[in-house]
Amino acid sequence: MGNLGFQELLLIVVLGGILLVGIFYLLTLQNTLKTISPENRKMEPGNVWFLLIPLVNIVYSFIVVDAIGVSLKNEYEKYGVVTAEKPAYNIGLAMCILNILSVIPFVGIVTFLCWIIYWVKVNEHKNEIIRLQNANDPLRL
Repeated sequence: MGNLGFQELLLIVVLGGILLVGIFYLLTLQNTLKTISPENRKMEPGNVWFLLIPLVNIVYSFIVVDAIGVSLKNEYEKYGVVTAEKPAYNIGLAMCILNILSVIPFVGIVTFLCWIIYWVKVNEHKNEIIRLQNANDPLRL
């Protein structure tokens, strides 16, 4: 084994960066599900980590997007808030479909943008749920 060249080192850094960003994304999904009351969750928070499994994640991303949308809707209903059919679901579904179509040139860019928008939307809903919980239970930390 020799020393790593610049290209190999660059590849390791880029792949490490991608993995790190992916971990932060999955933490957001997991924390969103943790924020939702257990009776309103359609999926256990730790199950989002199955998205790290190559090829399985293609199908499982549809399941996660649906579960988060339904869970958010259930939690909003608990507080009497009327929301879209499934919050963040439409952009998440678009992201999943576009991910499959990413082999087509330039679709990957749109997929990436949808992924960022979905991530932001889920985080916004998580923060709104926390706000609702705090407003309804002043003793909650």
